Amino acid sequence: MTKVLVVHSVRLVRSALAALLRSEGPFEVTAAGWRTAVRETECLQPDVTVVDLDCPGAAPLLTGMGRRDRHSPSSPASSPILVLASAGTPGSLRRAFRAPVLGCVDKDGSPGRLVRAVRRVAAGERFMDASLASACMEAEPVPLSPRELSVLARAAEGDSIAEIASALHLASGTVRNYMAAATRKAGARNRIDAIRISRREGWV
Repeated sequence: MTKVLVVHSVRLVRSALAALLRSEGPFEVTAAGWRTAVRETECLQPDVTVVDLDCPGAAPLLTGMGRRDRHSPSSPASSPILVLASAGTPGSLRRAFRAPVLGCVDKDGSPGRLVRAVRRVAAGERFMDASLASACMEAEPVPLSPRELSVLARAAEGDSIAEIASALHLASGTVRNYMAAATRKAGARNRIDAIRISRREGWV
């Protein structure tokens, strides 16, 4: 039985995806929102975590779940990540390629593609839809580092400096430095402007 965690900001969508996977194979599927995703990963230790790349909250989740130190007692276990993406958001695709993602599935594809991708990623293999690979190659590079993207994405969700620092295991001063760097690299006037630009470009 393959254990799958489906993470989506919309309950109806994640429930539908979970129901689809349960009907298509020997999958033990759990659905979760962004706030509980890391905790669910720790408890369930899924073989695959399915994440919608275009949802708010995807950036910190990709950074947080994919870059954990398995040898650190304070760092939750990682899970192989499979992202659902669209060729129309190349900036988001580049972000996914920079994170430790094993698979990318085009959301305009068939349900069978998703099932096939889950099986491949669960087996430790890579899965990439050709349409997404082409879109990524055409995209402009994202100027922000993965950590800067993670900090900015949490700020876009309304988290305070203290909340971001706690979630990412950083000092508050370090978070402020990352925020300042992200604002500068985005060519923004302030934090709000940086969030606006990053959303427009598909970075977070």
